[in-house]
Amino acid sequence: MKTAFCNFGRYQTRAAKGLAAVFVATAPFASVALAQSNFSSCGSLDNPYGPFDYRLQKSKLNIVEQYHFTPNVESLVSGKSSTFVGGDLDYTLRASPNHHRALMAMMRLGEKLKTPQPQGLSYSVECYFERALRFRSDDSIVRMLYATYLFKNNREPDAVRQLGLASESAGDNPFTHYNIGLIYLDLKKYDQALAQAHKAYGLGFTQAALREKLKSLGKWQESSDTPPNADNSGGSDSGQK
Repeated sequence: MKTAFCNFGRYQTRAAKGLAAVFVATAPFASVALAQSNFSSCGSLDNPYGPFDYRLQKSKLNIVEQYHFTPNVESLVSGKSSTFVGGDLDYTLRASPNHHRALMAMMRLGEKLKTPQPQGLSYSVECYFERALRFRSDDSIVRMLYATYLFKNNREPDAVRQLGLASESAGDNPFTHYNIGLIYLDLKKYDQALAQAHKAYGLGFTQAALREKLKSLGKWQESSDTPPNADNSGGSDSGQK
C-alpha cells in the first residue's frame, strides 16, 4: 500500500516512516472496554507487568520502552534485552497489547524475515493483532493496522471488515475517518472511501488529498455535509498525546 497517511505526529519515528501506512492517533474514548484475560489460541492477556492501554497509560510504559522498545528494536536493527528483536517486541506487546508502534514494528519484522512468526515472538504476527483487539476492541488504530496487514496478505474481505469496525469505533474523530478513507481507496472500494471522506470533511477535517484523489478517479460526489473550502493545509496534529 502506497497511501501517504495523515501524519502520526510526534510518535512517528524513522522506523515508522518506512511503513506503507502511518496512522494519525485518535483521541481516547470516554468508555474503554475492560481487558479480557481469557485464554485463546493466541494466549492469555495476563502478564506480570500490565497489560496497559497504549492510548491512556503511556507513563506506565516508560521502563518498557527504555529496556525493550528502543530505537534499535523499533527499526529492527538489534535486540536490547533479548537476543532477537522479536523477543523485545514480544515483551512490549505483552505489557501493552495495543502498543501501536510496536505492532507496526512487529508487522514489518514479519515482512522483513518473510515468516508468520519471527524468532523471539511467542505467537504469530497475526496473533498480536488478535490479542490487541481482545484487549481493547475499540482501538481504531489497531484495526487499521490489522486491515493493512490483512490486505498485504491478500485477505481483502477480512481487511474490509476491520475497516468497517474501525469506522464504527471512530465516532466523531475526523482524522480516523480520513485515514480509513485512504485505505479504502487503496482497496479500490471507492464508495466506502467517499463515505469516509464525507464523514471526515463533515467533522471539519481540512486536508483535501483524499477528495482530490477521488476526483482524479471520477469518484467524487459532493455532500451537503462537506465544507466547501477544504484545502490541502492539513489539520492540526490534535490526536492522541
